[in-house]
Amino acid sequence: MPIEPDPRALPPGLAPAWLGAPRPRRGPKPSHTVEGVVAAAVELADTEGLAAASLPNIASALGLTTNALYRYVSSKDELLILLAEAGFGAPPPAPDGLDWRSAVRTWADAAAKRYAARPWLLDVREGLTPHRLRWTEQLLAVFTEAGLSTVDALSCADLVSAVVRATADRRRTVSDPDSPESTENAADVRAFLQPRLSEGGYPHLAELAEAREYPAAAPEDFALERVLDGIAALLP
Repeated sequence: MPIEPDPRALPPGLAPAWLGAPRPRRGPKPSHTVEGVVAAAVELADTEGLAAASLPNIASALGLTTNALYRYVSSKDELLILLAEAGFGAPPPAPDGLDWRSAVRTWADAAAKRYAARPWLLDVREGLTPHRLRWTEQLLAVFTEAGLSTVDALSCADLVSAVVRATADRRRTVSDPDSPESTENAADVRAFLQPRLSEGGYPHLAELAEAREYPAAAPEDFALERVLDGIAALLP
């Protein structure tokens, strides 16, 4: 049986995400829990953005000092991993009876809705935590049942996850009115760029601008469908 590593030697947030809070140290019983601290962080991120989920703000919301917060989380890095785990949550149950492409599309739609509901998830690193690995496990089940080896299934799951996340980030950018790629700014951006593209040696982009298709995002399912086409070529 392998020797269990010292939790302190693991990446931030990994041990508490899997093992729960460590045994309380000597002294008075803690007035809060790790779950309560993380829930307060999620609420701040939901209402005011990720930057608001700072240790001082969380401590203030819980009626604690910032130093007292370190009884529950060891660092900001650990808090962010736990925040991402709680914010993303577990995946919905996988529907039965779908072909592999439909199952992946269903998975991707569920993940996209999590990012849409909590855009700040796009700004935090995802860890090897229980909920996040459950999402991966669902994709592994789909791909191995379709005939891929577990190694190829993991590579495909990582690729699908990356495409869904990138598409969600792109959607956020386009919907941000302050972004130069915003749909609200598209006409002005086109009018500004079109003569400069035509005269500056960008013939293909100039053609798109003239056709009123620049700047514009590809259909939201374009990247995912091309990835699925590539995965289909791997199947036996």
